[in-house]
Amino acid sequence: MSQGSQRTIRNLKKSLTGWTQGALFCFMLVIVWEAVSGQTRYSIPEEMQKGSIVGNFAKDLGLDIKELSDRGVRIVSKGRTQYFALNVKSGHLITTERIDREQICGRMEKCLLTFEIIVEEKMKLYRVEVEITDINDNAPNFQAGESEVKISEITAPGSRYPLQEAQDPDLGINSLQSYHLSSNRHFSLVLQTGSDGVKYAELVLEKSLDREEQAVHNLILTATDGGNPVRSGTAQIHVIVLDANDNAPVFSQPIYKVNVLENMPAGSTMVTVTATDLDEGIHQEVKYSIRKIANKASQIFHLDSRTGELLVVGNVDFEEAALYEIEVQAHDGGGLLDRCKIVIVVSDVNDNAPELTITSLLNSIPEDSPPGTVIALLNVQDLDSGENGKVTCSVASNLPFQLRKSLDNYYSLVTDRALDREQVAAYNITVTATDNGTPPLSTATTIPLQILDTNDNGPLFDKTSYTAYVTENNPRGASVFSLKANDPDEGENARVTYSVTEDQIQEVPLSSSISINSETGALYALRSFDYEQFREIRFQVQAQDGGSPPLSSNVSVTLFLLDQNDNSPHILHPSFPTDGSTGVELAPRSSEPGYLVTKVVAVDADSGQNAWLSYQLLKATEPGLFSVGLHSGEIRTARYFLDKDALKQSLVVLVKDNGQPPLSSTATVTVVVADSIPEILSDLSSLSAPVDPQSSLTLYLVIAVASVSCLFFTFLIVLVALRLRRWRNSQLFDSSSVTFSGVPVSQFVGLDGVRAFLHSYSHEVSLTTDSRKSQFNFPKSNYANTLTSQHSCEIKDHILITEELDNNRDQKNDFTFLQSNVHVDGNILCSDSAGTLFMGNGTSSLRGGTETAGEVSFCFGASYAIFIDSTQSL
Repeated sequence: MSQGSQRTIRNLKKSLTGWTQGALFCFMLVIVWEAVSGQTRYSIPEEMQKGSIVGNFAKDLGLDIKELSDRGVRIVSKGRTQYFALNVKSGHLITTERIDREQICGRMEKCLLTFEIIVEEKMKLYRVEVEITDINDNAPNFQAGESEVKISEITAPGSRYPLQEAQDPDLGINSLQSYHLSSNRHFSLVLQTGSDGVKYAELVLEKSLDREEQAVHNLILTATDGGNPVRSGTAQIHVIVLDANDNAPVFSQPIYKVNVLENMPAGSTMVTVTATDLDEGIHQEVKYSIRKIANKASQIFHLDSRTGELLVVGNVDFEEAALYEIEVQAHDGGGLLDRCKIVIVVSDVNDNAPELTITSLLNSIPEDSPPGTVIALLNVQDLDSGENGKVTCSVASNLPFQLRKSLDNYYSLVTDRALDREQVAAYNITVTATDNGTPPLSTATTIPLQILDTNDNGPLFDKTSYTAYVTENNPRGASVFSLKANDPDEGENARVTYSVTEDQIQEVPLSSSISINSETGALYALRSFDYEQFREIRFQVQAQDGGSPPLSSNVSVTLFLLDQNDNSPHILHPSFPTDGSTGVELAPRSSEPGYLVTKVVAVDADSGQNAWLSYQLLKATEPGLFSVGLHSGEIRTARYFLDKDALKQSLVVLVKDNGQPPLSSTATVTVVVADSIPEILSDLSSLSAPVDPQSSLTLYLVIAVASVSCLFFTFLIVLVALRLRRWRNSQLFDSSSVTFSGVPVSQFVGLDGVRAFLHSYSHEVSLTTDSRKSQFNFPKSNYANTLTSQHSCEIKDHILITEELDNNRDQKNDFTFLQSNVHVDGNILCSDSAGTLFMGNGTSSLRGGTETAGEVSFCFGASYAIFIDSTQSL
């Protein structure tokens, strides 16, 4: 101890001088030093008030006061009473209970309270020892306040009689130091020190007694300690003077030593003491009594005063006391006595199972925790001693954990290899503590431990690649396939989202054709697929979990399109004409049966049986004349041609595929029966391009409706125009007169007359296609002197007429006459190249001549309107 500590103790002793018996004031003495083993030790006096400061543990242990509350600092101590607590705000170690050194440690010279401070965040353990120093808080005390000493009157002076001892639980100078006897004439007091260092007093007869003079002497025995202030205790001693008894009882042995096992049943006899007295009569009767015994031992043992048997009445527990000493005295009827000592040695038996305490615990750890991670701190205690108190801790060998011994009775439960939550998500770790007794006793405790998930597993598909089949013409938005990826993690780490990696299908983004449900992995078609455009779709699907960082995996998916019969056969030959002509095949009249006329060629965009084509003759001009190959499409003659067979044969060939339901197309083939090409040239104009009746029916209906509508509106417009013109012409006739020289007035009276006149000269046009000639027929007139006999004029083809008219435009004449002039009462009806009619002078020869007198225009084939120049108007 340092000089400063000694000086503090001296000052403390000085300050205790003024203390009174009714109040206790403690001044704390704290001495801190670091032991070689790393332990921290404090020293404080006993009887300190509750809440007194023991020391600054935060400073002594190198801990930051600001972090104490967050780090989970706490005290773990043995025993049921917690004497100390930690003030995390100030960092001080304080007392929580009044500390009585004598109650805790008894007569032990050094009283130490040991406990551990655990910093849970760092999983560190600090051992702290607090020494409790003694103060003079107990006065000497006699077990019996009064006692009797019987002395024969014939006893010689100088005889000594032992007196009862006072008990003082304090130690050292504070313990019992001396005895004092009240003043008297016959007795004195002698102090003795036993082998155990305990002081006791003996009463010495200084002067002979006379019973008749004084039968009883009352004395006061005072015991004092050496404390400051001095404390003392008193007992009354009654000395009874007896008649003469010259033999005292004598024990058979001065010390009785016995070894017993703890937990002896109540009523058992520990030992029997025996004392004999040589006197006779009343002086020979010996009685036994306990002269000196500890308080605890007095509750365990009982001495039979008649027989001298020491009986067990309480629980003999080795863990409470391993040794008991009892002083027994035997006295006869004459007051003489003798003393002996009983020493009881208690042997330990393995009656206490180890105590296993969890001082710090983690309920869960991540699965990626490294080996050596501390899970729990455990404290093991066994109240037995020797081999019975040696404890071994263990865990099951098949678990990934082990126990490491840290301090004397502390173990750390740590991991010894990597953990995998996907294999084992939780552990119930059973720690077993077993002592070395016979039979061994054990204690087990179970520590639950949850393994927290980390994102150490990526999503996995069941297959490395997937193949699905989708029928073409699927509806938009239809589900075509579904994928599933499994992630053995849990929570967000196991939440899988799906996506399609971007790609292209025939330069079209894949996202416009395929989509995937990010939660379920269902694939949907965003458009209707066409087998004829592409046969398969290849892409990759990515599955990604929700961990941090996320993990993913890809899988290849191939969608094969299945063909449907959605395409009709397409006719390649004969091809449908686009110039208004018709495809014609030539078959010689001299052909024999089986002659190959032509071949219908068709293809089908579908595949498989949907593209298998068959041909059959659907319609023919002459049934039985031609046949069609079922699978080849070849058109061959079935018999010889006859004279009655038509020149032109129209064949309708049906081309049908093998789908379900089957689709078909038709081809119209025109076959001309002739031996040479010149023979059929005159008939080509009568051939028209074949029209598919089924495909052109709608067109004809539309044209018919449009024509009727146009004719109706044209009729309305013409009707209105005629009404307006009639009104205008009537105004012109009223304002001026018109004369035609040489023309009868009756022919042109009124507009109706004009119409009748012109109507009489309407032409009947007859055109034929097979003769390649055209003819105008002029019917006979009903008017006299108007037209001669009917004339017919053959004209050339319309192409030649057009050329002739174009040549006449280059001449200077304004009008061109018809080849046969039409005479009307000496006048001539003429027409120019634009089809305009005019009237010439009847007196002049106008054949091939010109005239500028007037100009007439007409509409060919319907009605006529005549216009005269400004000098003559109609």
